[in-house]
Amino acid sequence: MKIEVGQKAPDFSAPASNGKKVSLKDFKGKNVVLYFYPKDDTPGCTVQACGFRDSIQSIESENTVVVGVSPDSVNSHEKFIKKFDLPFILLSDEDKKISQSYSVWVEKNMYGRKYMGVARTTFIIDSQGKIVKIFEKVKPQGHNAEILSYLKTFS
Repeated sequence: MKIEVGQKAPDFSAPASNGKKVSLKDFKGKNVVLYFYPKDDTPGCTVQACGFRDSIQSIESENTVVVGVSPDSVNSHEKFIKKFDLPFILLSDEDKKISQSYSVWVEKNMYGRKYMGVARTTFIIDSQGKIVKIFEKVKPQGHNAEILSYLKTFS
């Protein structure tokens, strides 16, 4: 089922890079930038994560937290965070349940080879848990500015 703007964001609970299990309800009262990306420490995903890192103070000043989700393990996330000094949590979605509930676990095609993977997508969830914006087919370069620009018009 496709996720639409205006609907309640699907709840989740997953192991996080901070060593805890994290749920969407943990962020009640804050806006959430929930971004799905394919793989830790790959070129596009690194550009995207470092963009969020570089804008984190401005994003947080909009009463917003950034949460990244990928199928990588918590251990992989911890290495990625340490290597690039990322100041936000990453959720491990090894069973793909979160990605499936947000309809971002999709069939992809590269050089004629079909495979399942994460469609790079960002959801803005308001402080009440409602989806207010969906960015699909995200380009990693400059995505942080796009998000920040939206957050400033949204509050």
